[in-house]
Amino acid sequence: MSNDLIKKILITLGFLFAYRILAYVPVPGVNIDVIREFFDSNSSNALGLFNMFSGKAAERLSIISLGIMPYITASIVMELLAATFPNLGKMKKERDGMVRYMQIIRYATIAITIVQAIGVSVGLQSMTGRTGESAIMIDMTTFMAISAASMLTGTMLLMWIGEQITQRGIGNGISLIIFAGIVSGIPSAIGGTINLVNTGELNFLVVIAILVVILATVGSIIFVEMGERRVPISYSRKVMLQNQHKRIMNYVPIKVNLSGVIPPIFASAILMFPSTIMQASTNPIVLKINDFLNPNSYFFNVLTFVFVIFFAYFYASIVFNAKDISDNLKRQGGFIPGVRPGESTANFLNEVASRLTFWGSIYLGLISTLPWVLVKTMGVPFFFGGTAVLIVVQVALDTMRKIEAQMYMNKYETLSAVGL
Repeated sequence: MSNDLIKKILITLGFLFAYRILAYVPVPGVNIDVIREFFDSNSSNALGLFNMFSGKAAERLSIISLGIMPYITASIVMELLAATFPNLGKMKKERDGMVRYMQIIRYATIAITIVQAIGVSVGLQSMTGRTGESAIMIDMTTFMAISAASMLTGTMLLMWIGEQITQRGIGNGISLIIFAGIVSGIPSAIGGTINLVNTGELNFLVVIAILVVILATVGSIIFVEMGERRVPISYSRKVMLQNQHKRIMNYVPIKVNLSGVIPPIFASAILMFPSTIMQASTNPIVLKINDFLNPNSYFFNVLTFVFVIFFAYFYASIVFNAKDISDNLKRQGGFIPGVRPGESTANFLNEVASRLTFWGSIYLGLISTLPWVLVKTMGVPFFFGGTAVLIVVQVALDTMRKIEAQMYMNKYETLSAVGL
């Protein structure tokens, strides 16, 4: 392993360590014990899911308790707008335009964070502990200003940490932050399960069944994520002679899951955002809607399934551009056997990608909801969903691939330097 790769790994671990430290820095003026009691009593609803994605920062009302979700929500809005308005989509494809595009996302993140921080502050106003003590220990107006400033600072720090990991470390920074937040809750979940087994509240056979579900989910994710359709490519004899000392790819790889981990994250962000806001309301109608959006409800999981399928198709159409692939093949003198170059090739690739996306979206929808259904029937006392497992496994696979690619690149650079 080269020094450059070790440096990138250490930078990544260092930023993730800083992220975990921020999770223990509370917003000034709050009673953490009252908030922890509240989250303990709401561990199986939307707040429990939100707490898991934030790496337990929400139950401490940390300055990063909103997590990276405001940034993801802003990204969703911008992706939808870019797909709707051609000028915005064109700006995203240009180098200088991409800088402005990312700047708009940052400003949108600031606005969403402030709205969510104020909503959280209003919700805490009526929160009391078991002994009647208030969750807010200072003046409400002062606390609202402090919490908005603190959470905004925390979210901006998380966004900066994610960008630094992507640029200077290994892997996608935003995905790794979510990964670290989910993984940080595994030890406490294991410890709680062991205690329940020791006290007889949870049957040991149920624990074995849960492990089987987890292993089957992980195995299914790895199997599908490694799957791809390889469309064969042929080149003219002239091209082959010109590039006889170069490696030319003789196929176009199209993954079964083209959209990756984005659809479950987008679906979770969209479903959790209104639930977080409505939690502060005392209106009976709003509370009833909030109950429908409870992660333990069937309605929530049906919505999750539908949203995941929608975002799978939507994001696949963004990341897979058949026309660009067709144009590049035509310029390089390549063609798909039996398919005319140009528009026919683009239509053929779109058709293949569409068929794969159908099965990929069904797989994502089942992984996001089916483990919850199975675990719910077993009476598990903690939240376990396929979305969390999908994110963890996909981010781990993606990071391993990038580490492997970096090692291969360093190997070729070494061989080139010694003249081999």
